[in-house]
Amino acid sequence: MPEFSVILQEPKYEGNVGAVARCMKNFGFEKLYLVNSCDLGEQCFKRSKHAKDIILNAKRFDSLNDAMKEFDFLVGTTGIVNVNEKRQLRNPKTPREFVEYADHLDMRVGLLFGREDYGLYDDELIKCDLVISIPANEVYPIMNLSHAVAVILYELASAGLKFDIKTHGEASKFEKEKLFEQFKNYLERVNYPAQKRENTEILFRRFVGRATPNKWEFYTLMGVFGREMRGKKIDDLDDDCNNQ
Repeated sequence: MPEFSVILQEPKYEGNVGAVARCMKNFGFEKLYLVNSCDLGEQCFKRSKHAKDIILNAKRFDSLNDAMKEFDFLVGTTGIVNVNEKRQLRNPKTPREFVEYADHLDMRVGLLFGREDYGLYDDELIKCDLVISIPANEVYPIMNLSHAVAVILYELASAGLKFDIKTHGEASKFEKEKLFEQFKNYLERVNYPAQKRENTEILFRRFVGRATPNKWEFYTLMGVFGREMRGKKIDDLDDDCNNQ
């Protein structure tokens, strides 16, 4: 079963961070990651109620790239939806759709939530293996940060998912990033139309996110796209991956 953690990207208000911790405690989640967070003080701990331990044990990072190294699978959230098979960036699943197959993600899963005012930027959503959005009134679809966290954690908890981690050989986040890099290089080598590359790269990332490839599948795909990557033979990737 997966191990879920909550990641807050540049939260602006300490009270919201406290409220998120309280929601996490309500539904049995413990691991909180803060990226370039506001200062946390009295208001944060007041709003967290009996979840102060989650705040005290939260891991802090200066950048999303650093935080991503802690995970094998990254799930982004957005209130802005663009359902279009040809445009992948904000073409999300609902939390319930995510839950339907989340129980086979035997890996460390990061649930990434954006800023209270602007959410996640496009360059941050591009890094995600999957994007989810909470169906809401189209007149006012943007939810409060802690409310959005509560809805998604409720869906996961009500599905009966256990929050321990097992390792069944799935490709790690590091390995998948290497695969995405190789795919990007492949598009360049075959002179794929430049104006289509970014969306195609996002499409491939989402496809891989849904497929959750194992290590054997990862190495097979790497072999399809080419035997070398930036001067490194694919056979040498084992050493790189084992050192992460």
